[in-house]
Amino acid sequence: GFVAGVILRERIPSFERMLWRACRGNVFLRQTEIDSALEDPSTGDKVLKSVFIIFFQGDQLKTRVKKICEGFRATLYPCPETPADRREMAMGVMTRIEDLNTVLGQTQDHRHRVLVAAAKNVKNWFVKVRKIKAIYHTLNLFNLDVTQKCLIAECWVPLLDTESIQLALRRGIERSGSSVPPILNRMDTFEDPPTYNRTNKFTSAFQALFDAYGIASYREVNPTPYSIITFPFLFAVMFGDFGHGLLMSLFAGWMVMKEKPLAAKKTDNEIWNIFFGGRYVILLMGLFSMYTGLIYNDVFSKSLNLFGSHWFADYNTTTISENKELQLNPSTNYLMTPYPFGIDPVWQLASNKIVYLNAYKMKISIIFGVLHMLFGVILSYSNHTYFKRPLNIYCEFIPQIIFLTFLFFYMVLLMFLKWMIYGPSPPSDAVHGPACAPSILITFINMVLCKYNVEPLAGCESVYMFAGQEYLQKFLLFIAVICIPWMLLAKPIHIMRSQKKEHELLSNNHISGENGEAEGAGAGHVVANNVASSHPPAGKHGEEEETSEMFIYQGIHTIEYVLGSISHTASYLRLWALSLAHAQLSEVLWSMVMKAGLQSESWIGGIILWAVFAFWAVLTVGILVLMEGLSAFLHTLRLHWVEFQSKFYSGLGYSFTPFSFEIILSTASSTLED
Repeated sequence: GFVAGVILRERIPSFERMLWRACRGNVFLRQTEIDSALEDPSTGDKVLKSVFIIFFQGDQLKTRVKKICEGFRATLYPCPETPADRREMAMGVMTRIEDLNTVLGQTQDHRHRVLVAAAKNVKNWFVKVRKIKAIYHTLNLFNLDVTQKCLIAECWVPLLDTESIQLALRRGIERSGSSVPPILNRMDTFEDPPTYNRTNKFTSAFQALFDAYGIASYREVNPTPYSIITFPFLFAVMFGDFGHGLLMSLFAGWMVMKEKPLAAKKTDNEIWNIFFGGRYVILLMGLFSMYTGLIYNDVFSKSLNLFGSHWFADYNTTTISENKELQLNPSTNYLMTPYPFGIDPVWQLASNKIVYLNAYKMKISIIFGVLHMLFGVILSYSNHTYFKRPLNIYCEFIPQIIFLTFLFFYMVLLMFLKWMIYGPSPPSDAVHGPACAPSILITFINMVLCKYNVEPLAGCESVYMFAGQEYLQKFLLFIAVICIPWMLLAKPIHIMRSQKKEHELLSNNHISGENGEAEGAGAGHVVANNVASSHPPAGKHGEEEETSEMFIYQGIHTIEYVLGSISHTASYLRLWALSLAHAQLSEVLWSMVMKAGLQSESWIGGIILWAVFAFWAVLTVGILVLMEGLSAFLHTLRLHWVEFQSKFYSGLGYSFTPFSFEIILSTASSTLED
């Protein structure tokens, strides 16, 4: 007889040896490898197998061969002995295989049709599932009342949306057919409510900038509405160039005009998402930069001569040809009327342009900085008034505003006074000429150091701008110094006295109560009082700790404000530094790159200019617009976060996160994409 089957290819050598030894060479084995890999029905893995046939004689060898096959996990298949039967079995197997292939093909086609139909609705199914899951998750936060029939929930609701929420509840009751009317009651709580600032597509980007610093405390002054103007303006002071601002405005304007199709194209590019999310911020920064660029009369480091220069030269042709540099005297070569808008274009050609712009931009930086900080201190008054903290008004706001005004705002007034008093004057009025103009910085330093015995310059009457300036500065400095202990001690001492009065009042009430209850006790009452007075109250040590912590906190706050007023004022000089750096980089790029292309002549110059312009444009956009713009943006953000918001903003709140399908679906889709 014979048996046939299949076995793993790697077991063939050991299988053959076992048959030879067990049957003592009385079997005949033939095997061949199956070319294609077969799928293991138990594991599903692809395995390589070989088919074999074993010839033997006798039932004893047959039993032994079958046991060996079982031991090696070989699969045996029935094989008829006659060729006709084998042919008939092969045809039956082929027919079954064809039938199975037909069934598998139809099943595959049906599954494909089902999946294609499901793919059309899978997005809607995901939306429905997420909505249902969010609804049931929120319902799980509800509580059942005593009757086990109603759900009770406590939640935060915007006060202005109360009516719309009641209408929504009524509409839900009507649609559901419920007979129980909804009840919406306002309740009192000791928890701090969340902060909710209503925004739109224009203000949301600005609000996000200041929420990144810290969510405003509940009902605290929100700096965003004011910063919609101050943020792009301070940026433009550092980025003042009409050409660069125009490029920025065009890019932001394109995003604003195409915001609907661009918003529909969701992308994972974080840089693009940041630019598109802040498109209105970029637009305002570009428009303000165009304005300050016209003020600086700076367009790609060149000037616009719109109204004609108010300077004129009265040198003859010989003098001009013999001298490379000529000086114009403002008293004789100036029309004595300012340029209508911005800086006179003649300064673009002047060799002392940087000296002039240095003084101009440095002064306006200090002016804008002091006004910005004063505005921040004024906003703190709104916080103190709303939260009903009159003690903070008298012990913090008033001395802070006096300290900042009497020192730094006085310095700003001196700048304006210097511009008005000193100017180009004839030799007969040399006292008010530019040579006698005092330095504002030196004047302020001498004021703080109480250094008043300063000799005037030769030919000048005094180091002061007006009569009585010395006495006025002494008075202002004295009041400013008084404000320091005022901020440091007034509030803790007042609180300490108030606590002492309350403690005495409670003690007197306690003693009078004992006298009323134990009237006629005589000496025993006196002894009891003496014993009680020898033991201090249990909370006295805790009150001492609170008082010391209060003095420490107020001291830190005072030192921070006094030193911060100086450092913050100096910090606004970054407006001058970055503006000067931006202008110089633009001028260097023009003179080193673009100017070389414009100097080439003949038709070759056009080709050179084409290549040079491309290189200049790439550097302008990449360095001056993107990198310098990012630098100015970060510096502007720091000025608002530190110098401005430190005067009134605590940012200790938490954001109001309402139940919103839009937020839930957007968060789920972004998570699914990740």
